[in-house]
Amino acid sequence: MIEEISIIRVVLDGDIESFRLLVQRYQGPIIRMIKNIIDDHHICEDIAQDVFLTAYKKLSSFDPDRSSFSTWLFTIARNKSLNAAKKKRTLSMSNLPENSDSSTPVNSLSQQEFFDRLDQVLKTLPSKQKTAFVLAEFEKLPYEQIAQIEGVRIGTIKSRINRAKKKLRLALKSFGEDDL
Repeated sequence: MIEEISIIRVVLDGDIESFRLLVQRYQGPIIRMIKNIIDDHHICEDIAQDVFLTAYKKLSSFDPDRSSFSTWLFTIARNKSLNAAKKKRTLSMSNLPENSDSSTPVNSLSQQEFFDRLDQVLKTLPSKQKTAFVLAEFEKLPYEQIAQIEGVRIGTIKSRINRAKKKLRLALKSFGEDDL
C-alpha cells in the first residue's frame, strides 16, 4: 500500500504516465470482477476503461486513511458494473475459469455442463449475494474488504456469501460438487 500511495502522490504531482502502473497492477482483477457481473465482453472492457478514467479523475479524493486503493478501485468498478447491469437487465457469469486436469472427453463435457449450470444458477442469485460471492470466491478478497466495498458490516457479507453458497449447492447437487 505504501508503494501505491507513492505512485498516487507522483500522479497528483503531475506525472500522469505513472498512473499506468496502477492500471497494470489492477487491470486483470478489475476486468475479471466486471466480467462476473456483466455478460458482454465488449461492455466489460468499456466499463473497465471507465473505472480507470474515473479513478484517475477522482484520484485526489482517494483517502488512504479510509480504505486501501484496491478497495476504493473495486468499489468504483462494482458501482459502474451494477449500473451497467441495470441498464442492460442481463446479469451473467461467463468465461468462468476452467482448471481442467481432465484427460477424457467425458470429463471435459461433464465439467463444461457443470460450468454452464453454474452460470445459469449464478444469474438467478440476487445481485447483492452474487457480488459478495464473486468478490470472495473469484477475486479471493477478504470479507473485511468486501464489507468495505459493499458498505455493509462483515456479518452481512458472511450472510450473503453463505446464502449464495447454499443456493448454489442446492442447484448443483446433481453434479455431486460439494466444494462450493
